[in-house]
Amino acid sequence: MALTSEASTVWTGDLKSGHGTVSLDSSHAGEFPVTWKARSVGSPNTTNPEELLGAAHAACFSMALANGLGAAGHTPENIQTTAAVTFEAGVGIVGSHLLVSASVPGLTEEQFAAFAEDAKANCPVSKALAGIPITIEAELA
Repeated sequence: MALTSEASTVWTGDLKSGHGTVSLDSSHAGEFPVTWKARSVGSPNTTNPEELLGAAHAACFSMALANGLGAAGHTPENIQTTAAVTFEAGVGIVGSHLLVSASVPGLTEEQFAAFAEDAKANCPVSKALAGIPITIEAELA
């Protein structure tokens, strides 16, 4: 059975001086301010589409890695993933870099790297981002 999740944005004004609010509608987990400034040069306490995409990519990758490890009999104690999504004004989203550290008893660094590469290639968000480069740094904690 398919699950559809929803988020919405209300935007006021033009691109450069306007502002918006992103709402996580399905979970009701929060509302977040968004602006062009936050997207193009950064702004404290204000998000942007790339940060939200990074959150989705980090969560999806971690889940895919936990699934792959678990299916092979290597239950992870913990996985910490950061996804750094880069936006270039006038170009768009130019990449996502995954930085992952995990505690997985009984694995070598080489074995862990192979599981991480598989999760990077096969998590649904990575597949949705097929048009951009996705890089990874993975290490055992």
